Amino acid sequence: MKEFRNLQIMQEFGEEDLPNLDVAVLGALELFESVELPKLELPKMNCPLVLGSGNAEVTGRILFKGQTAVFADESNFKERRTAVLGIEEAVLISASGSRDAVKIAKEMKKEGKKTFLITNNSAPAAGEFIDNDKILVFPRNREPYTYNISTYMGMILAKTKEDPRMIRDYLKSLGNFSAKGGPASGWDFSRYNAFYFLVANEFEELSPMFRRKFDELFGSKIAKRVFTLGQTAHGHTVVENEKELFIGLGVRNEYFGLEKNRLDIELPNFADFACVMALGYYLIGKIQGQHPSYFKESIKNYTKRIAQVFGKEPKIIVE
Repeated sequence: MKEFRNLQIMQEFGEEDLPNLDVAVLGALELFESVELPKLELPKMNCPLVLGSGNAEVTGRILFKGQTAVFADESNFKERRTAVLGIEEAVLISASGSRDAVKIAKEMKKEGKKTFLITNNSAPAAGEFIDNDKILVFPRNREPYTYNISTYMGMILAKTKEDPRMIRDYLKSLGNFSAKGGPASGWDFSRYNAFYFLVANEFEELSPMFRRKFDELFGSKIAKRVFTLGQTAHGHTVVENEKELFIGLGVRNEYFGLEKNRLDIELPNFADFACVMALGYYLIGKIQGQHPSYFKESIKNYTKRIAQVFGKEPKIIVE
């Protein structure tokens, strides 16, 4: 287990020593090195309704990129299901297979749609309304509530067939992101109060994932902006901030942000969606480690507050 020390951390951490996001990323990659992923094999569909909440909806867009499909989430699926005439199949993506997934699955069964569920739960509540042979279960790590790294990364890896070991080696090769003193000796993320992710145009679907992760870990304590290179040219950088760091994810940034505040990270030639997802989350984890522990100090109170919405208090550690 020595080689997979991050995976071991994910298996053993408690509520008082929650890991940062970068550790969870490496732990997820180590998990996928050590287990075999299910094959993402679905029957041919003319135009499926692809459903999911939050990052599950984003994952659906990645899994079905380049195919004709209608995408929806828990708030608009009733409207979107009639966007195209003749939709006969639905693909529901949900890490837990519970909460909104149950409501959606019940509605799809009522309408007679052939429904498939892609999940991380071997006994999903939504399974009451979906045939067992149409449920595909992916492995996952135990993680802090809201992290959801291994959950969707495994599904994306099954689509892209990237090598998790190569992604992990790539991340480790990036060098020092914790040195004091600025770019000359590394990147001290604590010097910045705002971060701008420049995402390569071909990976635009990942932008909502990165924005959501910044929100979950920092709220409004740290400013964040995530746009593709093409989008950035349209007015997003009129006002400059001396403490905003522009990070290019596979993008060479020659124009945006102060020149001293540009960090461009080159992608390896094998990079696809899972690699770029891992890179973005890994960097957010490094930022997390160099700022106050906003998430760790807030998550207990949050789970108590959100219980009023869900009717049940979520666990801080999702097993």
